[in-house]
Amino acid sequence: MAHTVRQRPVDYGFAAGITVFAGVMLMIAGVLDLLRGVMAIVEDDVIVTAPNYTFQFDTTGWGWVHLIVGAVAVLVSLGLFKATFWARVAGVVVAGLVIVSSFLSLPYYPVWSVVLIAMSAFVIWGLCNVRREDVAGRAG
Repeated sequence: MAHTVRQRPVDYGFAAGITVFAGVMLMIAGVLDLLRGVMAIVEDDVIVTAPNYTFQFDTTGWGWVHLIVGAVAVLVSLGLFKATFWARVAGVVVAGLVIVSSFLSLPYYPVWSVVLIAMSAFVIWGLCNVRREDVAGRAG
């Protein structure tokens, strides 16, 4: 008995929705990273210093790292609203950088770091979950 493979129709609404979701999450993560960077640069009392930490930097140094990564994340998220391929690739890279910088600064900002790691993981999931044929458009 021969089995036939049924192809399900491509859901373009889902593909567009997941990209917008990733764009919104990356923008929020970028803004939070920007705010965290500003707080560290002005040496606010919110920042906790961790003694004897392997990846220990001056909190001002961490502030500049987060400020730059946050600004790039916001810029890339704007490209995601246009659903461009470069923005999807850059979004995964920037979300990965947010995860790495948040992990390395975990002792300095524990709650914010965990929140940004989770948000960035959702961004990567959203951007990697969309198949190329979903966003390529309908070919007549």
